[in-house]
Amino acid sequence: MSDTPLNFAKTVYYFNRVSHQSYLKIISEQADINLCKLTNDSSREEVESVMMKAHAYQIDSTRSAIPQKYWATEELLLKNPNLLLVSTSGAGFDTVDVEACSRAGVLVVNQTGANREAVAEHALGLILALSKRITETDRIIRKEKSIDREKFIGDEVAEKILGIVGIGNTGRTLAKMCSLALRMRVIACDPYVDRDTAKTYGAEKVNFEELLTLADYVSVNCPLNKETKNLFNAEAFKKMKREAYFVSTARGGIHDEEALFDALSEGKIKAAGLDVWLEEPPEIDHKLLTLDNVIATPHTAGLTHSARQRLGSWAAEQVIDVLNGEKPSRLVNPGAWKLFEKRYQSLFGNS
Repeated sequence: MSDTPLNFAKTVYYFNRVSHQSYLKIISEQADINLCKLTNDSSREEVESVMMKAHAYQIDSTRSAIPQKYWATEELLLKNPNLLLVSTSGAGFDTVDVEACSRAGVLVVNQTGANREAVAEHALGLILALSKRITETDRIIRKEKSIDREKFIGDEVAEKILGIVGIGNTGRTLAKMCSLALRMRVIACDPYVDRDTAKTYGAEKVNFEELLTLADYVSVNCPLNKETKNLFNAEAFKKMKREAYFVSTARGGIHDEEALFDALSEGKIKAAGLDVWLEEPPEIDHKLLTLDNVIATPHTAGLTHSARQRLGSWAAEQVIDVLNGEKPSRLVNPGAWKLFEKRYQSLFGNS
């Protein structure tokens, strides 16, 4: 492994960082893989030299981590003629044009599930902190000696209704935590999960409209895509209970931030816990950060030592599998497999 390109059979590159040192360790043990580190400030000549020979791109899932010119778009793919794989650093693939990759026969993998416990715990933490008004009381006790405790009466979470939007890895982990520990009734909206499967996760499948009207707590755990962009708009917040809580640990852009601000400031919903933002990190004077009934975190839900270790090792293992011509375990675009096989054979034959 080196920081500059070498003439090895298979080349993998990344910008700035990988999720964990476990990634570097596992890749370094592969004698036929050369790992190239680039930075946002690398010269165009150096970047293009690596891209011309690269077979895999380990891309950062965080939109703010790399400039858009290094996102996996159709334009970037043209500069990577031998590219076979784009592997994201996390579960999200906001920095990848999956359709463009599929057309080019480039596989896309993510590390979905590696941080599901971390994110589910964070969502539950926001639910509890909002309900018990922990952040509000923490702020006031640091500022005032005389406190009217009656102003900070909270809500109990036990036996309330939790509505989960997107019951995948994180959603079903959260469902299990809340149903078992807090005896919550869990309802879920997910077009890709049938009623019987949802039931095995401890959830009752409902449609989006039913979830909005029934839930005491709404947790967003779905990916950001064309179907979910601005899913939570003014109309959606209007249908929620006035005493309902909104929590998102998914992706910025699924909820309309302006509509959420209006709903919170006008008392249409009770409070919100937000780990994700349209622009990350948000500006210090962001309107939502002015509200006492908002708990905000800077997209840190998935950041635990254990989750990072899994993200690194899972990503490395998938890169190795693909570069050995094997189908990876977390393939985002399975429809690209046949074209990938043809391209792989043309590059490496039966090796």
